[in-house]
Amino acid sequence: MFSNALKSFNITSNIHSNYTLSPQPTSFSGPWKIYDAKKKSTGKAASVFVFDRKSLDAPGGASLGGRTGASSLKRAQEEVVERLKKEASSLARLRHPSILELVEPVEETRGGGLMFATEPVTASLAGLLQEKDEQEKAGGPGGRRSRYVIEEADGQKRRRELEIDELEIQKGLLQIAKGLEFLHESAALLHANLTPEAIFVNAKSDWKISGLGFSTPPENSSKPTSVTPISLSEVLSYDARLPRSVQLNLDYTSPDFVMDGNITVAADMFSLGILIVALYNSPHRSPLEFNGSQSAYKRAFSSASSVPSKSNNFMCSQALPRDLLNGVLDKLITRRPAQRLDARGFQQARYFDNILVSTIRFLDSLPAKTPNEKSQFMRGLPRIIDQFPKSVLEKKVLPALLEETKDREILALVLQNVFRIVAILPSGKRAFSDKVIPKLRETFLSGPPSAKGTAHERDSLKEAGLMVLLENMPIAAENSSGKEFKDDILRIINYALESPTHSLVDAALRTLPVVLPILDFSTLKNELFPIIATVFAKTSSMGIKIRGLEALKTLCGGSTGDFGGLQDDDLSGIVAAPKPKNNTVSVLDKYTIQEKVVPLLKGIKTKEPAVMMAALDVFKSIGPQVDADFLALDVLPILWQFSLGPLLNLPQFQAYMTLIKSLSSRIENEQTRKLQELGVSNATPAASRNELMSFGPISNGLSTGSGGGDEDFEALVRGNQNATASSDMLGGDPWGGAATSASSSTVLPSRLAPSRGSNNASPAAAFSWSSPPISPPASNLTPSLGNSRAITPDTTLKSLGSSFPAMPLSSPGNAGSAFSSQASGGMGASMNSMLSPTMSTPSYISQGTSLNWSTTSPASTAPNQWGSTISSSTNGLSGFSIAPPSRGPQGQSQSGSNPYSGFSIAPPPNRSTSTSNVNMTLGSGASMLNRNPSSTGAMGMSMNSLASQSSHQTQQKPNQSWGGNTGDSLI
Repeated sequence: MFSNALKSFNITSNIHSNYTLSPQPTSFSGPWKIYDAKKKSTGKAASVFVFDRKSLDAPGGASLGGRTGASSLKRAQEEVVERLKKEASSLARLRHPSILELVEPVEETRGGGLMFATEPVTASLAGLLQEKDEQEKAGGPGGRRSRYVIEEADGQKRRRELEIDELEIQKGLLQIAKGLEFLHESAALLHANLTPEAIFVNAKSDWKISGLGFSTPPENSSKPTSVTPISLSEVLSYDARLPRSVQLNLDYTSPDFVMDGNITVAADMFSLGILIVALYNSPHRSPLEFNGSQSAYKRAFSSASSVPSKSNNFMCSQALPRDLLNGVLDKLITRRPAQRLDARGFQQARYFDNILVSTIRFLDSLPAKTPNEKSQFMRGLPRIIDQFPKSVLEKKVLPALLEETKDREILALVLQNVFRIVAILPSGKRAFSDKVIPKLRETFLSGPPSAKGTAHERDSLKEAGLMVLLENMPIAAENSSGKEFKDDILRIINYALESPTHSLVDAALRTLPVVLPILDFSTLKNELFPIIATVFAKTSSMGIKIRGLEALKTLCGGSTGDFGGLQDDDLSGIVAAPKPKNNTVSVLDKYTIQEKVVPLLKGIKTKEPAVMMAALDVFKSIGPQVDADFLALDVLPILWQFSLGPLLNLPQFQAYMTLIKSLSSRIENEQTRKLQELGVSNATPAASRNELMSFGPISNGLSTGSGGGDEDFEALVRGNQNATASSDMLGGDPWGGAATSASSSTVLPSRLAPSRGSNNASPAAAFSWSSPPISPPASNLTPSLGNSRAITPDTTLKSLGSSFPAMPLSSPGNAGSAFSSQASGGMGASMNSMLSPTMSTPSYISQGTSLNWSTTSPASTAPNQWGSTISSSTNGLSGFSIAPPSRGPQGQSQSGSNPYSGFSIAPPPNRSTSTSNVNMTLGSGASMLNRNPSSTGAMGMSMNSLASQSSHQTQQKPNQSWGGNTGDSLI
């Protein structure tokens, strides 16, 4: 349907090219279809009235009465088109608040139709009354879907606010009366067809007069006018070929026209009375129904009982207000024109004498009032705002107040009432977004921006209005979207923060708890926080400094009564009521708090207690947000500095100490937990202070070992020549010292040699080349014989011509180093099982490495078989003598009660004598062999055991004696 209507538009139509129309008409009025429209250039709303000439054609396209009838119908249709043009042209000439405003003049369409644009209208009064009838039939409001549904910008649909209550009727009737007064007295015109279809309700809920197609100057009028008078005979004749909507409606016509043939302004007042009855009637239409018949009209008015009067309740099916019955309707619906009220007198009726109607009337005339009257009205308005219907507040009162924001003298008072209305309205969010925010933007942000670095121009009246906005920030935040708040409201807040007026800055900072939940993190960090930080750093006001600290506290996640999660637990045993949870979270990230907020706090120069305590609250909020190391290195020093302020009293100092202790406790707990976790993963013992400060003894040629000290001294004073000779011959500590040293050193677990059968050849004893785990450096190690030499790395040891064949490495588990020395020519060698603590391990010995002689090459010079017997004693010393070992049945040596056992070893022939000090470990590294040369030229052998062990029996292999004396014990 709409596409067909668009095709009928003139291509050069100004309305079609400049406006965007809704796809379907939103309402109807007589022959007009009304479309919602927006101007393309400005987006301003409008309503476009469209008349399609085809609607005048007879049903089925047939003409009545042949050619004569067709021409007559065409002429009647032309009269209708001219009358509709007259309606639009009359709106262009007449300008009044109660007359529908024309924004685009009438234009002809391609199909001969008409179109013009007006201010946005919701519907005609006839449409509203029809809607109310349908609701009542369906069971009240919401009973059936309304035809008056519009779509919001976000795609949501909502029903138009079309309810008609008592105040709406009173307000609308007053506006109609004012329009009639203007027509009758100023324009010298008579409307002549005042019906519900001729009255429109605009977006502000104002009732506007239109339908001026039958308007005419009254009879005997002396005022000049360009409007052509109507012919009563023509307009009263009903033409069945034309729609009733384009003809005079006799149901609302005065008897002056039909009965008397007079054209006076009193006729409009009669029509107004019938219209009032229709507002209260059910269904909502005129109590008179004549279907365009003059004869039926005359018959009705020939009898008093068939016309509306006070006696029959004006033929209304519903009860009428008493003030309407007495003094209004009885003076409008009357046969005599002289007895009727005029438009001015109608407005003074007692029916309109109530505070709400009087307020509406004052609002209508508010622009003409004096500043004092406006101020007094605005101060008293809050007392009755709650009594207004919500639709009147939104559509009538609120727009009227917003128009007065241009007056700086009453700006603060106006905004107080505006926010009160927004808080009351159920649709306050829509009203705030559509009506209030544009006015706020225009009032506070439309001025020229001030030059950078210069102070804002101070306007005390404007600042007073800004203060009202800041005080009502919760209402603004609740009724605006996030984008609207960021684009408009936040800019106003920033404008207030940059103001030189301290009270404005204070009010802006107090809005922070309301602002935070709405804005996103990036906006807060990059737009709001820098301004707050600048205000805090540069202000010279103590109050602003404290308010800035409160704002920083809020930005860091604090709230009133919050201690940053550092309160001590209440262990009194009394179950207290649960405290409300604080849903506030930190809005600033940890980096900003550490790098921006804390330096701001550190830079506070004043030591006033109020500032210090406000700073303490900020630190309480910061505590849970930052790392423990930052607390220790950066925050705690500042807290200590502030806590020692000279102006703090005892409770204030104790408050600082409470926080310091709480933060210190958190640091201690976290560091303890961290070290415990590290200790589990890295179990290496830390070096003690004494170990780190041990620099070693100074070598002075004296033995510093503790082992054998007492024995050496005792042997010296008692004249024990054997011990002295042994010590002298070795040139160092005796074996007793080695035993003592070994007992103080780390002893590794013993590893016994596996037992072998007697029939198998006994392998050579296994010696380890590794040194003990912990061995102090040697202080004195001198050979006792001139022809003897120390054991040093020798490449010949692995050659075939050496005394010993190549010795492969054994398992690294053997501790200590062992080697064998062979002597000839009756020379004996002395062997120490372990170096004294003052003897350093030779550089060629690799710790943890040993040589297993049992795996020597077959190239050995002699199949010597070694046997060893290990005996344990209470003193840890075991001596070995060169004597034939006693064998058991299976070749095992028997261990008796005597802790000393000996065996005889014949030296191999043709071997040079060498003196060596050797640490020999048998299997476990706990037994050591000591060889000392005897005076008879035989070799004597003694072994010292350093670890106390329980009766170890070592398998003894068949031994072939090397010759020499047997049973010769050194001890």
